[in-house]
Amino acid sequence: MLSVTSNTLNLKPISPFTRDKLLFTNPPPYSSFKPLLKPISATLIPSSKPQQQQLYQPFRPPPSPLPPKFRSLDTAGRIDVLANRLGLWFEYAPLIPALYQEGFLPPSIEEATGISGVEQNRLVVAAQVRDSLVQSDTDPEILDFFDTGGFELLYEIRLLSATQRAAAARYLVENKLDAKGAQDLARAMKDFPRRRGDIAWEKFNYVLPGDCLSFMYYRQSREHKNPSEERTSALQLALDVAESEDAKIVIVKELEGDSGGEESRDGVVDGVRVPVVRLKLGEVSEASNVVVLPVCRAEEKEREILEAPWECQNEGEFGVVVAEKGWKRWVVLPGWEPVYGLRKGGVVVSFGDARALPWKVNRWYKEEAILVVADRGRKEVMADEGFYLVAVDGEGLKVERGTALKERGVVESLGTVVMVVRPPREETDDQMGDDDWE
Repeated sequence: MLSVTSNTLNLKPISPFTRDKLLFTNPPPYSSFKPLLKPISATLIPSSKPQQQQLYQPFRPPPSPLPPKFRSLDTAGRIDVLANRLGLWFEYAPLIPALYQEGFLPPSIEEATGISGVEQNRLVVAAQVRDSLVQSDTDPEILDFFDTGGFELLYEIRLLSATQRAAAARYLVENKLDAKGAQDLARAMKDFPRRRGDIAWEKFNYVLPGDCLSFMYYRQSREHKNPSEERTSALQLALDVAESEDAKIVIVKELEGDSGGEESRDGVVDGVRVPVVRLKLGEVSEASNVVVLPVCRAEEKEREILEAPWECQNEGEFGVVVAEKGWKRWVVLPGWEPVYGLRKGGVVVSFGDARALPWKVNRWYKEEAILVVADRGRKEVMADEGFYLVAVDGEGLKVERGTALKERGVVESLGTVVMVVRPPREETDDQMGDDDWE
């Protein structure tokens, strides 16, 4: 017994599972038996491994953008297709980005195929525009028009939404516009919503491409003197492309000289003789000619107008702007005709609220800052319907009508107003539904 006990004490600990097995195999007497089993747990029951939810789908490469007849070609074959223009332009255009993915650069593709980097970009973008027209269920006859060398036209309407592209494409075909005409049309359609509140804006129909283009010419006409050949020419262009009857009526009235100018009941002029334009975002950078003018605040007095520099000149091959004396505030404006001639004596006055102007303004002008461009070389108050810059005691600088000044006996002003500039603003309409391909 002692040896058995000694051997038993030297046994290694056994696991609970082994112990329970021994108890069931050789159970003790019934009187001393105490169940050691725990409640059955599902964790102890052997079961098959549950299937885990598949979080990631297996990789599926996107469908090839290449036409079926070009998919089997190797690199040399694709280059040969591009070099020899084998097929329609929208068929071989996808070969260009395919070569980019293989490591080719635009210069190397140009060297191998003769297609310049600029033309490569135009082909790729135009093909994407054409695909969007196909998805928009554009008339096949319209698409056929662009199949033979029409990528330059489609490239110009790249920044329009899918709906606008379809309307613009139809207008291009029906009116047989060239690349320059397509560019003007796209800019007019994209810019039209931003001109909300401009004179006669509501008379032009936004959904009609011709009306958008007409309004652009109509707005440009108001940047010229009335009367003048430039103004008449712009109005005639606007009338030629206008589609809606309301737009045509407005333009005809302008051509006939009935542009307003009559006083309303409250004595405020409805028609504006001075051009009022909204500066377009990026318009200064795109302008071929610009004008740099000193800026004064409307809260200041006559002294600041008199002290502002009178002349700025461009010197040297780089056109460095040199003023006759230093000044703190300057503005750069496109070389519009009314301001381009202000080589000497031009000045700009900034107003925080367009309602400070002496003509009837609508609700879109309210609380909108403006710039008033004046010519200090023309101080004499001559025209009754003209507008002049004057200084009023206790109020700072103001713009007054010629008739109001003559009634007070004022014969000389600080300068004649030649233009009113409204600030650029971001687009509020959803015109960029599609990607900007550039």
